[in-house]
Amino acid sequence: MRIIIDFIPHNKQRYDTAGDWFWNGQTLHVKVSLLYSWKSSFYVAIHELFEAMWCKNWNVTQSAVDKFDMEYEKNRKEGDESEPGDDPSAPYYWGHQGGSVIEKIASLWLENYGDKWRRYDAEVRNL
Repeated sequence: MRIIIDFIPHNKQRYDTAGDWFWNGQTLHVKVSLLYSWKSSFYVAIHELFEAMWCKNWNVTQSAVDKFDMEYEKNRKEGDESEPGDDPSAPYYWGHQGGSVIEKIASLWLENYGDKWRRYDAEVRNL
């Protein structure tokens, strides 16, 4: 297995998301939108990496995740800032929740959590 993580301009994502993952054979590609600091992009990257590995472990296919995410985005109501993976009906709900925990732990260990987490979270939501 090989894992490639790229930080890219937000407009180069497959759809409107801060982080994305997909498999090409045995290679996992993680694409992360460039954020205001390398740390913020790193938090998204480890979230996506964990989520992808959780899906691999529990046999949740990339196509099931993509289908859910793209339908969720297509039906998003104006002003709704929720993440598709926070919807309990998401096929990868627990993988997303675990990724969010790891993302927050990384933030806690790398910097002062409180205000900086809120700034980071707001930036991701405003992409």
